[in-house]
Amino acid sequence: MYAGQYTNQHPDRPVFIMAASGESVSYREFEARTNRLAHLLRARGLKRLDHFAIFMENNARYLESCGAGERAGLYYTCTNSFLTPDELAYILTNSESQVLITSRGKVDIALKALTQCPRVALCLVVDGASVTTLPARVQGCDVLDFAQAVAAYPATPIADEWLGTPMLYSSGTTGRPKGIVRPLPEDPPSKPLPLFHFLNKLWRYREDMIYLSPAPLYHSAPQAAVALTVRNGGTVIIMEHFDPEQYLALIPRYRVTHSQLVPTMFSRMLKLPEAVRTQYDLSSLEIAVHAAAPCPAQVKEQMIAWWGPIIHEYYGATEGLGFTACDSAEWLAHRGSVGRVLLGDLHILDENMQPAPKGTPGEIWFKTATPFEYFNDAARTAESRSADGSMSTVGDVGYVDDDGFLYLTDRSTFMIISGGVNIYPQECENLLITHPKVADAAVFGVPNEDLGEEVKAVIQPMPGVTASAELAQELIAFCQQHLAKLKCPKSVDFMDALPRLPTGKLYKKPLREQYWAGHKSRIV
Repeated sequence: MYAGQYTNQHPDRPVFIMAASGESVSYREFEARTNRLAHLLRARGLKRLDHFAIFMENNARYLESCGAGERAGLYYTCTNSFLTPDELAYILTNSESQVLITSRGKVDIALKALTQCPRVALCLVVDGASVTTLPARVQGCDVLDFAQAVAAYPATPIADEWLGTPMLYSSGTTGRPKGIVRPLPEDPPSKPLPLFHFLNKLWRYREDMIYLSPAPLYHSAPQAAVALTVRNGGTVIIMEHFDPEQYLALIPRYRVTHSQLVPTMFSRMLKLPEAVRTQYDLSSLEIAVHAAAPCPAQVKEQMIAWWGPIIHEYYGATEGLGFTACDSAEWLAHRGSVGRVLLGDLHILDENMQPAPKGTPGEIWFKTATPFEYFNDAARTAESRSADGSMSTVGDVGYVDDDGFLYLTDRSTFMIISGGVNIYPQECENLLITHPKVADAAVFGVPNEDLGEEVKAVIQPMPGVTASAELAQELIAFCQQHLAKLKCPKSVDFMDALPRLPTGKLYKKPLREQYWAGHKSRIV
């Protein structure tokens, strides 16, 4: 997050306000904070194109942690704040991070992860001074209170400023996260990547805008939206966590003009009593963007009826393969669509890599809008590309209508999208197989009216083991001991034998289709 010229133009304007606490940081103070942290990172040996990671909940130090990376030419990896120690350790190691920034609330998990991460030489803990048992070192890594560590450094810019960018992670069919890295031009931080100019125009971001951010800041969509707001000299209202009524109350309190949500948030607001929903003045809202998961058509219709034609939708992957979008009027004319292509060159191909007939579902491929690679993973980069290397896919399936609007119908990788969060079932399957009472396991997404999808496990018990509600709860608890809760099954069913192909590959399709019967698509 680079504040740039607005430090001088509007030094006292808030860069952000924390929704619950009301804590506010001005452009002047934000500039000083990002500079101090950039100096510390340089002093610790991080040079242009090096990596560090952020593992914490939404808090008042999150944006400056990103901002320091953005003005020091670094790749910064914002990690899911619900990861287990082993999951976090994998990302820290894979990303080649040299510094970890965490918080008092997450430090116990972070310290356990660091025992597996010899490359990480420094761990900064937000509010670490209040942790009475904070060790000085873990496996050769210095552990310091964030505020005390940065206080020793100057508030002026580092001498060698360069543009930095996030390197976020997107899992694949194996369940192992993949770092998405893009080439960084040797530009100053004042010169953003071209995508920012495109989004600025599309969503009418402007200097005096007020952006309400209800989602975790480790997600790619909030990352981009918040960074864009700061580069425009606006103010971000950061919700520590989403609450439907609090969200509505914040709009008139701060005269919010822009926001970005996921469909689950729409659904939860619609379920509020009408007296609650209608008591808040939402007239300041100009643009409400949603993405990350397909929105149920009936939910979107109700939202447009409630908020008016200010709702915009887009579809894209963290990999940046391509980008589709539509406004309210376009969506109403093409109900269920995720928009027309605005970036990239879209191709709908069958299993033989031949163009599918118009209106017929096929795998979605793009001639890539922006170049990317999976960090230090040439094999999986190659897997995502066509044989000639000209196109890439993330495995989504859809079709295009006569007007060029894209509709999503399936996910060839069986990825689950629950509440806007991507969940990959292979990791949970692999874990369940290790349980002594489990002979075989299948994990996939089933319909959930609120979240879009939820995680379901179907289990083949070991001989002599009786299927029961108690066993189901035991397996759910087992998963939650080893994986982030969002990856774990909400429910467990049992079968005498799971269908497997002669090759040994689990044949999930007939299993999953039982739960999707009556749905026109496999996306709620």
